[in-house]
Amino acid sequence: MKRKLRRSIVCWLVLLPLIVLVLFPYAVMVSTALKPTSEVMSYPPRWLPRHWSFASFPAMWVQAHFGTAIVNSVVISCSSVLLALFIAIPAAYAVGRLEFRLKPPYRLFLLVTQMLAPVLLILGLFRMAAAIPFGDGSLVNTRLGVILIYGAFQIAFSVLMLSAYFAAIPRDIEEAAWMDGCGRIRAVWHMFLPLAVPAIAVCALVAFVAGWNEYIVALTMLRDRDKQTVTLQVVNLVAGRYSVEWNQVMAATLVATLPVAVVFASLQRFLVRGLMLGAVK
Repeated sequence: MKRKLRRSIVCWLVLLPLIVLVLFPYAVMVSTALKPTSEVMSYPPRWLPRHWSFASFPAMWVQAHFGTAIVNSVVISCSSVLLALFIAIPAAYAVGRLEFRLKPPYRLFLLVTQMLAPVLLILGLFRMAAAIPFGDGSLVNTRLGVILIYGAFQIAFSVLMLSAYFAAIPRDIEEAAWMDGCGRIRAVWHMFLPLAVPAIAVCALVAFVAGWNEYIVALTMLRDRDKQTVTLQVVNLVAGRYSVEWNQVMAATLVATLPVAVVFASLQRFLVRGLMLGAVK
């Protein structure tokens, strides 16, 4: 017991600088968000405000239309996750369990797509969205257009992750399901999906965070303020302003990180297991 306690203390001491480094930006955000405007740029700077003030939170909420922005980000991020998984799960099953001639080139194609940054494709994506009719116009300036782009960017990673996980499932389990009368679709639904929950959770987490934090595609595609996401509204508190209310910016940034923290806390028990099992065959 003492040996285990000493090992834990040593591990925490080794990780302490990393913990401080990770938490330092959040400490700055909280400290600045709780300061009144007169103390934000005071010199010498103070970590703790002389007068605690929560006024920056309601002011930011109204000025940046933050409630609407959070709803847009949640809808876009969650929809892109569902789209990516809806396409990736059957594709991953085919790559992990079936044999076909184009399987090696297809896997290579998926790997190559991971090397392309969205900023390299943004002009082509914009022209494609502008050419697709939707409603009275095109997919430009619509949440659906952004959902399709975000979902498409996450499909390759999800297929690679899930295919390695599916390939690690013993074939005897699948054959037993066939003997019980299950076809391939029922076997995937009733057997593979429950076993692949950790890997699916990892894919969903990665896709959600990518969609929530993305900026370039949202900036290019979304014009109306009532359709913009959290990242755009946070930048709007800084860009093009003669004076920046940094306490409002930090309050907005702090609130914008809360949904991601909630998602991580909900799925963290699947994270390590899914990454370890999905990384090997």
